[in-house]
Amino acid sequence: MHLSNERLGQLYAIFAFLFWGGLSPIYFKEVSSVEPIEILVYRVLFSVITLLPFFFFKKELIAFFNIIKDFRQIRNLFLSTLFVSINWLIFIWAITNNRILEASLGYYINPLVNVLFGFLFFNERMTKYQYLAIFIAILAILYQLITLGYIPIVSLSLAVSFAIYGMIRKKINVGSIVGLFVEVLLLLPFAGAYLIYIYNTKGIAFGENSGVYVSFMLVLAGLVTVIPLLLFNGAATRMKLATLGFFQYIAPTVSFFTAVFIYHEEFNFDKLVTFCLIWLALIIYSLDSFSKKKVKIK
Repeated sequence: MHLSNERLGQLYAIFAFLFWGGLSPIYFKEVSSVEPIEILVYRVLFSVITLLPFFFFKKELIAFFNIIKDFRQIRNLFLSTLFVSINWLIFIWAITNNRILEASLGYYINPLVNVLFGFLFFNERMTKYQYLAIFIAILAILYQLITLGYIPIVSLSLAVSFAIYGMIRKKINVGSIVGLFVEVLLLLPFAGAYLIYIYNTKGIAFGENSGVYVSFMLVLAGLVTVIPLLLFNGAATRMKLATLGFFQYIAPTVSFFTAVFIYHEEFNFDKLVTFCLIWLALIIYSLDSFSKKKVKIK
């Protein structure tokens, strides 16, 4: 059976977001005996190793050398590295500390933060429905503050850090593979220094200290990082980005069900109200985006 380019892109998108939303939380749960910052170190180290074969391809190698010769690009990638590191660390911490629901909420909020940032920093006009969607999202956060007694810091941190990361990467406009490779290369000296430090103090959670299974899982950290990115890249090159945007809700939805039905995280009425308000905001935002696309097509 021959698949069209668009349909193949949709399949890649589905698998990418299923991976991010479902397999990633399960993976990080399996290594939850390791400190989150040390997991991040292995993620950086094994991502470098996993990405190296791609630079046998001439196109990626040329792109890499073009970037490292451009100080402005390196400076911007250093900034994007900072925010993706914060995002990765918070995500790992949330998963290993039974806060998958909060991580899920963060990635639901992210598209609305993107719209707000576009308005604040890029003078992008907001429609009345986008204003309404953001207002409802703020209501959801205030509701959680009043009823549960705390602001969803984990959710907001994930949403904001990923939105800032997206803004920087949009500005510099580099390929996802070469961009990630430069980012993990920039992190590598810090990761290496931290690994040496913990090795000489309390010992690393690798080899005999953690057992064969956990050590094997930590080695897979590079593949867990790179595989969904490759799938996403394949989707992005085969379908319209506006259409791809609707697929992004797969990841937090799968994370939501993983948290509730696999790991049995507490999901009470107040949390249900918070999620329902965010879902309502996203429905309004999505319908508005869809109607704008239809107008453009006409």
